[in-house]
Amino acid sequence: MERRAAQNVYDDETFFEKYSQMDRSRLGLAGAGEWRALEQLMPPFRDRRVLDLGCGYGWHCRYARDRGAASVLGVDLSRRMLAEAEARGCAGITYRRAAMEELDFPPASFDVVFSSLAFHYVEDFRALASSIARWLAPGGDLVFSVEHPVFTAYGSQDWYYGPDGEILHFPVDRYFTEGRREAVFLGERVVKYHRTLTTYLGALLENGLGLRAVVEPQPPEDFLDKPGYRDELRRPMMLLVAAVKP
Repeated sequence: MERRAAQNVYDDETFFEKYSQMDRSRLGLAGAGEWRALEQLMPPFRDRRVLDLGCGYGWHCRYARDRGAASVLGVDLSRRMLAEAEARGCAGITYRRAAMEELDFPPASFDVVFSSLAFHYVEDFRALASSIARWLAPGGDLVFSVEHPVFTAYGSQDWYYGPDGEILHFPVDRYFTEGRREAVFLGERVVKYHRTLTTYLGALLENGLGLRAVVEPQPPEDFLDKPGYRDELRRPMMLLVAAVKP
């Protein structure tokens, strides 16, 4: 099967401007509803070599470096994202522009591989999981967040609404039909890839990684008065996974 070119919607000027106004862009980790649950899965960073796949603004790179990481490499395909990350600056962090599917490192190059909300843009997760398992040193950790398969299955990623605009329910369909979906995110069309929970977790197990935690995070109590967050209690939007290489 011919692989499609990696998507780079974040370099679209209109899309990036909208993204820059989101709380997670303006406020960093504190503005991300899943962060408190994700932070609980973070491994030790002191004296470890860290790779952040889809690093965006570099918030997690700086988190790792502030906790003593020996080195941090942040990779993203978006020039605009990397410009924001580099403008914030932090000694000990290197940024590289590349598609994560095209990266190649020697075996055991990293002690921690991390990714936040990026793997659902990757067409072939099994191949990427194989690469990550190879790049990790023995005892190394993989921690990532993705959009939950319930959220990606139907494709639209929007609710069904009643005649007065009230939310009725969230559509879940074609769950076992994996592959390309066209969603609307921030008012723009974005291509994402749906895969089942079995595929996400199975790809890790097939490559010798042991599961440490699987979490479907709920919004924190103090987020529930923000627009849209209370409705997030009606279905899972994100999936958090932590794994380790024996």
